[in-house]
This record gives sequence, structure tokens and C-alpha cells, in this order.
Amino acid sequence: MTHDKPHIMLVEDEIHLARGICFNLEEEGCRVSHFDSGEKALVTLEVEHFDLIILDVMLPGMDGFQVCRAVRKLDPRVPILMLTARSEDSDRVEGLENGADDYLTKPFNLVEFLLRVKGMLRRSSWYRPEPVEEGYRFGDNEVFLLSYRARTAQGEIDLTEMEVRVLALFFQKEGEIIPRGELLQSVWGYTSDTETRTLDNFIVRLRRYFEPDPGKPVHFQTVRGVGYRFNRQA
Repeated sequence: MTHDKPHIMLVEDEIHLARGICFNLEEEGCRVSHFDSGEKALVTLEVEHFDLIILDVMLPGMDGFQVCRAVRKLDPRVPILMLTARSEDSDRVEGLENGADDYLTKPFNLVEFLLRVKGMLRRSSWYRPEPVEEGYRFGDNEVFLLSYRARTAQGEIDLTEMEVRVLALFFQKEGEIIPRGELLQSVWGYTSDTETRTLDNFIVRLRRYFEPDPGKPVHFQTVRGVGYRFNRQA
């Protein structure tokens, strides 16, 4: 039996919140499978495909960060939206560094939540890069987009789906200023006016991977008030 509806995994132990999320997502035409622990979710993920995972940070047993890392070992491409009651930037960055694609802080606005979900599910209209040379070199780095890995001055690293998408867009538009809205729309599937710090946190992470001095970037440059620009040559 095939399903046309997007299938969403919700990992949330607050039962009342979970019921509300499930109801609203189902009203939007989605199928939702709810799990109250990361361990149960991971068992199912080994045998079933999902179009999106909505993952709470504060879970019994394995926390959301641990679950996120485990999910990425099973599936590097499934979009992950993390829900957190924590407002500190360090916690949000930790979620992204563990493989999440975006986050929302509780309590969140329902309309904003649904817009984020719709954007992340819009995979078919997401930016699909033309093949970029395997072994793209800049500075002391070499990036292998097709195999999701890179060699840097610090050693070899694995890349997530979203990191590959951001890098592919930068490589194809080398030297051009890419507006924030274009990056959000092309890579995340969001509208250009979506308010999120996720993009900025991704750029910080890329600088830490690839820049000789992340505090003085020469490859991934900020164009204040507009967006970002990638320079292959330092």
C-alpha cells in the first residue's frame, strides 16, 4: 500500500503537546507517528521511512541530541526539526551540530511551526544542484559533495545533507553575493522572510571547519545586511 501523504515522525514525551501537534499536522494532510522516547523512535526508523522528524530535546532516557546523532548514522538526509525549551544560543547550536536542520524554541507559535514544517517537507522543490566537481578544492580544503565528506586542515569530516546543500550553492555562485532569503528558500525551502538564526549558525560551523582563522573568514564572508559570499581563493 502506498501513501501520498507526507509521513512525519514526532518524538515528544509531553503527551498534551504531542496530541496538539499530531492533530494540527493531520489537519494539514500529514500522517504522523508519535513516539514518547528516542529509543522507540530509533527502532522504528531502522525499518520505516519518514519525510520529516520533529524531535524534542528534553526526552527521558536518550536526550534529543543523542537521538539526533543516532538518526544521522541511520539516515543523513531526512530533515530534522528540533524543539527545545532552552533559549541559549549554545543549546541551539549544539542541536544543529548534532545534525538537526532547524529548531524552534517552546512555546512556539502554531502558524510559524506549520510554516516551518511545510518548508522542510517541500523537498521536491528544494534546490537541486547540478553536479559540482568531485574533490572541490579551496584553501587547504577538499570537499567531496557526492560522498558527504571533506578533508580539512584538522582532518577528515563527515558532512550532513544541509551542509552539502549550502556548500553546493556557494560553490556554484563563487564570488557572487547570495542574499539570505535566497539561501533560506533554495536550501531549507522556507519563504525569504522566515526569521531564523539557523543559517547564521550553519555559516559559523562551515567557518570552523574550513577557515584558517574562523574569526577572520576569507572563504565564507558576510555581506552585512544582505547575505554571504564565497571566495575560493583566500
